[in-house]
Amino acid sequence: MSSTGKLAFATLTLSLCLIAFPTAHLAAQNSAKTHRKVLTMVEPEYPSILKNGHFEGQVRLEATVLPNGSVAKVDPKGGNPMLLQYASQAVMKWKYAPGTDKTVEEVVFVFNPNSR
Repeated sequence: MSSTGKLAFATLTLSLCLIAFPTAHLAAQNSAKTHRKVLTMVEPEYPSILKNGHFEGQVRLEATVLPNGSVAKVDPKGGNPMLLQYASQAVMKWKYAPGTDKTVEEVVFVFNPNSR
């Protein structure tokens, strides 16, 4: 396969991955399912190669939060797989308000190259 063919194939593959995902601006929002206040929120990295390529999409996660407020694990619940790792890494650094029990908090990130 020629280099032009490889580039076309890679572009087509990335485009197909992104077609199925909604777009908006980069934001973290706690849905109605959230039980605990976020004390420290770290925004996910938005790699310049994805941003400059106008790759955008949404990532939905569930964060398991320990009683001390630290995030023990993050489970993907849907969204753009290319952006998932960046959202998960950011949420692992979040700190929630202490609570009496372990909770599961829903987090949604929306990446849009035009919002920053």
